[in-house]
Amino acid sequence: MVRAWLGAIFGILAASAAQSADVRDVRLWRAPDHTRIVLDLSAPAEHKLFVLENPTRIVLDVEDAQMATAFPSLKIDNTPIKSIRSGVREGDDLRIVFDMGAAVSPRSFALKANEQAGDRLVVDLYDQGAPSGGAAESVAALPEVKKRAGDGGKRDIIIAIDAGHGGEDPGAIGPSRKREKDVVLAISKELQSLFAAEPGFTPTLIRSGDYYVSLAGRRELARKRQADLFVSIHADAFTSPKAYGASVYALSLSGATSTTARYLAQRENASDLVGGVNLGDHDDVLAGVLADLSMTSTLDTSLQVGSYVLRNMGGLARLHKRNVEQAGFAVLKSPDIPSILVETGFISNPDESRKLATSNYQKQMARAIYSGIHSWFTAHPPSGTLVAWNKAQGGTEYIIARGDTLSDIAQRFNVSLNSLMNVNGIDGSRIIVGQKLTIPAS
Repeated sequence: MVRAWLGAIFGILAASAAQSADVRDVRLWRAPDHTRIVLDLSAPAEHKLFVLENPTRIVLDVEDAQMATAFPSLKIDNTPIKSIRSGVREGDDLRIVFDMGAAVSPRSFALKANEQAGDRLVVDLYDQGAPSGGAAESVAALPEVKKRAGDGGKRDIIIAIDAGHGGEDPGAIGPSRKREKDVVLAISKELQSLFAAEPGFTPTLIRSGDYYVSLAGRRELARKRQADLFVSIHADAFTSPKAYGASVYALSLSGATSTTARYLAQRENASDLVGGVNLGDHDDVLAGVLADLSMTSTLDTSLQVGSYVLRNMGGLARLHKRNVEQAGFAVLKSPDIPSILVETGFISNPDESRKLATSNYQKQMARAIYSGIHSWFTAHPPSGTLVAWNKAQGGTEYIIARGDTLSDIAQRFNVSLNSLMNVNGIDGSRIIVGQKLTIPAS
């Protein structure tokens, strides 16, 4: 009897001990509109988040938890946090106190363990006036882009540039530990610089630093900024290190066009699990999206823009496939904005990883993507834009890509071959990749 009683007591104590959680690490990420703190846990844990005043403190109590090591030193510069301290509460609980220097709107949620990350606890401190929560959680409040008026009141073409992953989500990791999120942010910033220097275009970065923006939030930002095109930049991995080549993807209304396309879409769509999004929030944007897309020219435009980009990338890198592929990428599901996803290469491939890590190759890749997008909009500018006005006046420029011929370019822009050659002073058929041509008025 006593033995059974003692066994029950020890069983209860063992179960209680098994439920306690160690905080293995604490990280901090700063986005334009909020500060995110992430706790890595050895097991799920209940928590409470509340605010104390005079002075303002935000308190996080984690039940049956303790720091596995000393609380790390976090970089709190450019955040509303003045200091962070931690201690034991009521013997078994962990208390973390954030001493605040500015007003914020706090929010917290737990993330269950998945294939790529363990149990985590997330605290988001939204700056005063910034939205918190909803389907577009982690939407960065970069300055809203206005459709800038060019000559004669003609508006600019807005290009939304989305660097994949970020913050908690490193993306794919190459053989030398190079992280996808860093590579694609560098390429995106180069692409932004190219469009910023081009009259008639205004680029906007969806992610400007090392923080995570939800997949729905990326689409919402592009829509809020009235983008004419959404381009998401990636450098993914595959199960085999031998996989190689750059690719361009558009949304699929049915199945994926290849096994690789399906695999990559599944990886990218899992980003919210790693990056940290409260899955209790619903993504209302997706309701009816496929039906909307089938009734518009959005998808058709995406495929055509993608083909221009792919053609230009082929002059720099080996291509994985020579056609634009399609799969169910969640980040591309905007019903009213042409959207493409560019895989700049496989970071899991040792040779491509080495190239993607260099600043020179990043600039070349950005130039290839820029040339493809620029060429598409030069040939098919939206009405009311400065680029459309220039085309009507005969002032349009086109950058020659690999595989182009003068007759193809003339046909594409609906002009005669003779007029194209005369305007550009060409007396033969030889042209050079990267050469700029002036397209005469049609």
